[in-house]
Amino acid sequence: MNSSQKKVYQKELLAIGLPVTLQSIFQASYSLVDQLMVGSLGTVSIAGSGLGAKFSSLVSVTLSAVAAVASILIAQYHGKQDREGINRSFFSCLYISVLVLLLFALPAFCIPEIIMGFYSEDAETIRMGAVYLKLIAVSYIPMNVTLMCSAFFRSVEKSRYPLYASILSMAVNLLGNYLLIFGKFGCPRLGLQGAAYGTLIARTLEALLLVSLMAVQQKKGEIRLRPVSLREKGIYGSISVMIVPILLNEFLWSLGENIYAGIYGRLGTDALAAMTLTNPLQAMFIGMFSGVSSAAAVMVGKRLGSNDNEGAYVVSKYLMKTGVLGSLVVSVLLVLLIPFYVKWFSIGPEVARLTKYIVYALALVLFAKITNMILGGGILRSGGRTRITLCVDLVGTWVFGVPLGLLAAFVFHLPIYMVYFILSLEEVIRLIISIFLFRSKVWMQNLTQGTIPS
Repeated sequence: MNSSQKKVYQKELLAIGLPVTLQSIFQASYSLVDQLMVGSLGTVSIAGSGLGAKFSSLVSVTLSAVAAVASILIAQYHGKQDREGINRSFFSCLYISVLVLLLFALPAFCIPEIIMGFYSEDAETIRMGAVYLKLIAVSYIPMNVTLMCSAFFRSVEKSRYPLYASILSMAVNLLGNYLLIFGKFGCPRLGLQGAAYGTLIARTLEALLLVSLMAVQQKKGEIRLRPVSLREKGIYGSISVMIVPILLNEFLWSLGENIYAGIYGRLGTDALAAMTLTNPLQAMFIGMFSGVSSAAAVMVGKRLGSNDNEGAYVVSKYLMKTGVLGSLVVSVLLVLLIPFYVKWFSIGPEVARLTKYIVYALALVLFAKITNMILGGGILRSGGRTRITLCVDLVGTWVFGVPLGLLAAFVFHLPIYMVYFILSLEEVIRLIISIFLFRSKVWMQNLTQGTIPS
């Protein structure tokens, strides 16, 4: 790779990835703001909000899988300058996402206590988590709109629009939480429920802004979207070949993460509170590289769509190297910042100690987590062969991660930071397999040649 080519990649990465990275950080701020403010309400409230947020992550990851398929298809059709292909890809994936949304939102709203009982045996923690989850379930609707609109904008290289919406959302979430958790300026003091309401309001405004921006772009003629019929013959057949594996992939991976949460919840309220406090940090620092992952899907997909396989391979290697180097810097930052982070919360010394040790464990495996996100979540999927990443994640999570976590917690009775580190080693296994697949080039495929019927 010569210097001029490297500059082209850097410019393209910044244009696509930087807005996505900033948006991901703002999205992660939801949890961080909630935890900082809810932290003053005590350990039980921290644990309860953490359980509600953990189930929500299952929803978010699964819906993101549908958005990822839309992004893959749109990116390749964008590379081919095929507006009709873009249109059909967006709306067919949107319809599927609504169905997936209902499968999660209805149980979360109707039976939150049963869901929370999976994560913890503490009655008060379950009660608090159920209150939070029932309200958050309503916010899944605008969250889905945001995910789909963001996938569209990123894939047509207009990443700045989702960023604008996230800035508004973060500001509203911060203000709403402050007013409703603590009852400021005449607002009711709602505690943990206030955090849920703040998130709901912020997500709703974010979705409305993105829809408005799409309408403006449509009016200007820069995009062309028109709903396709739900009954249109052949609209879902070819997409299902991609979307079913990726849905299973993300659902089963996230289900494994929720099983991990269930393991943590049975190690005690202090252990669960410590893990809950680390979740926003993980989302924040890993989110710094979500822009590289999203840029990979677009940059690599665009080249595959124009039959430039060699260019796709070269830019993939560049993006992976960027992720590895960046993850090492972030690991050092985590270790340096964690002693100051725990001082922001009204927690006991044991929770603070456990939180610090969990972050130290995270720093050791962060390089694998970030590289997997870029390689498995962006590059390998850009060719549409989603069954590949399904197999990789099934092996990592269910052959290694879940069994190792259960053994560490309930057979060897190790402390939570050791349990977390041991089960996180599945990331290393996934990385080794993914690198082998990447080098084989079996993932490369041009999807614009008949994948979506015209």
